[in-house]
Amino acid sequence: MGHVLQLKNVSKTFGEVAALHHVNFEVGANEIVGLLGDNGAGKSTLVKIITGYHHPDVGGELYWRGNRIDRLTVAKARDLGIEVVYQERALADKQTLWRNIFMGRELSNRFGALDVNAMRRETKKLMRTVMGFTSAAVTSESVVKTFSGGERQGVAITRALYFEAELVILDEPTMGLSLSETKKCLDFVTGIKKAGKAAIFIDHNIFHVYPVVDRIVVLDRGTVAGQFMKNELTLQELTERLYLVAQTGHLEKAK
Repeated sequence: MGHVLQLKNVSKTFGEVAALHHVNFEVGANEIVGLLGDNGAGKSTLVKIITGYHHPDVGGELYWRGNRIDRLTVAKARDLGIEVVYQERALADKQTLWRNIFMGRELSNRFGALDVNAMRRETKKLMRTVMGFTSAAVTSESVVKTFSGGERQGVAITRALYFEAELVILDEPTMGLSLSETKKCLDFVTGIKKAGKAAIFIDHNIFHVYPVVDRIVVLDRGTVAGQFMKNELTLQELTERLYLVAQTGHLEKAK
């Protein structure tokens, strides 16, 4: 399996604070990687490096599909196909579904004018084929503020996939969701893999991450405490090993 993304020996310091220490991290093509860690573990800093907001300290290297990328920027990351779905579910609540799907990337006709009909048409197709909105009560003209949390996450993930994201980064997407809405959100995560794309699923709740990922990486105080394929450990064994991280800062790789 080839790699979509590789970080080699990545460190990041802010003044005297070291947020990441010599981190090696990778995501394979069509792989869902669960990134676990408590607050302060370095998850946010790692994401900001991957998305071009921060640059690693001297010596750190970033590769995209095997090619080294020097000085990654936010614009370059998006051009490569890296998209982030934040826990805040950054949608325009007062706007319609179709406007949210195409916000900032509106379709135009051959005269250069906004092609509203095309955007509505594409949204209807996405509702049927990706989002699973089958109720007549929900249309492309529905206002997003009437959607549930899980549905909003679905809109954000669908938008990323529609614009050909190769790597979708999910920043605690289940935060604040009910049990049923969490299930709906996890179904969308599974849909990323079915679409042939890769994802990083960031969370601190192992019960959400475990069912949908292929591999799990544990960050602790800025270092990779351990990583393993999900099929190497049961959920019970993983829970026990995460307890070891809290106690020792190290998680042995599963045998």
